[in-house]
Amino acid sequence: MIDTKVFGEELKQAGFAFYTGVPCSFLKDLINYAINDCEYVGATNEGDALAIASGAYLAGKYPVVLMQNSGLANAVSPLVSLNYTFRIPLLGFVSLRGEPGIPDEPQHELMGQITTRLLDLMEVRWAYLSSDIAEATQQIQQAIQIIHQDHPFFFVVRKGTFQKEILRSQEQNLSSNILKQPKDTSDQLPKRYDALSTIRSLSDNNTVQLATTGKTGRELYEVADISSNFYMVGSMGCISSIGLGLALSKKDKDIIVIDGDGALLMRMGSLATNGYYSPPNMLHILLDNNAHDSTGGQKTVSDNIDFVEITAACGYTRSIYVHNLDQLRSSIMDWKIEKGLTFLHLKIAPGSKKDLARPHIKPYEVKDRLRLFLNSGTSSQ
Repeated sequence: MIDTKVFGEELKQAGFAFYTGVPCSFLKDLINYAINDCEYVGATNEGDALAIASGAYLAGKYPVVLMQNSGLANAVSPLVSLNYTFRIPLLGFVSLRGEPGIPDEPQHELMGQITTRLLDLMEVRWAYLSSDIAEATQQIQQAIQIIHQDHPFFFVVRKGTFQKEILRSQEQNLSSNILKQPKDTSDQLPKRYDALSTIRSLSDNNTVQLATTGKTGRELYEVADISSNFYMVGSMGCISSIGLGLALSKKDKDIIVIDGDGALLMRMGSLATNGYYSPPNMLHILLDNNAHDSTGGQKTVSDNIDFVEITAACGYTRSIYVHNLDQLRSSIMDWKIEKGLTFLHLKIAPGSKKDLARPHIKPYEVKDRLRLFLNSGTSSQ
């Protein structure tokens, strides 16, 4: 068995001190070490954890993601359309529940047979983590070589690999809502392009704008293509988790997350995580057209959802319904002064800009220049 504390300190010496994930009994001692001695963000699902880690990587950190192999299924979408597409590396630990020949619960049987094959199919480099500390330390160096080539690397962890690590007492993080403003008049339903133009007009050299997948990112690119923009492709619903990882890791930057109703509905658990960790430098804006606009305008269920009430209950400091562009502008200006995790809900008109192009910059180039902007002070204007 590995001395968990010694192994964790080897990881820390190598630069891995930011952890996120979802617990697994095979990994509980490494998770306990991370909570005790490092920065740890608990996610509601494994896909969100990968997105949180990706945000931390943009900020200059080398993150670690922890998950059970059953949760690898939740992680498939971001692994193949976020980490692969943007060439965002991270270090992963995935347990091998259901290992053939070892008794386990029935729900782990199939995943135990296909865990490593699934990693191979996703072109994720991996190795079984050795239970010998000297060999495991060498494996860390091998993993770092892969990570420095902008590829994720996963350790597959068998039962009984880690020695017991006692979890120290955890403090409660009681974030609470101090302002909730519901809808109180009719919506003016501005166009998405005009809403994005308003958001962009208020940004400065300290602002990062993260746009959700689909038409939102494409229109933001046409409003102004700058190095502090991030245009999501794929991994639908992950944008606010990227924002969380980034905001927690770059507290001197203003992080504006621009979301869509279809995307937000897909991963609503992220709202609870955002509210719990409550970074004051994060503004979450929902542009809600009650449609999957990028796929032909099919309706979402957003008309039946009170996002202001939900985000307030999740611990967002301020949750505000804005009815028009003037209120959007004033709310953003207020946030820049007051800070606090803030959610703005704006109903917009369906449809998008005519002859809308796609960004001419590759996703990994978007990542590279944003990381340079965040970690060198390069101006985006």
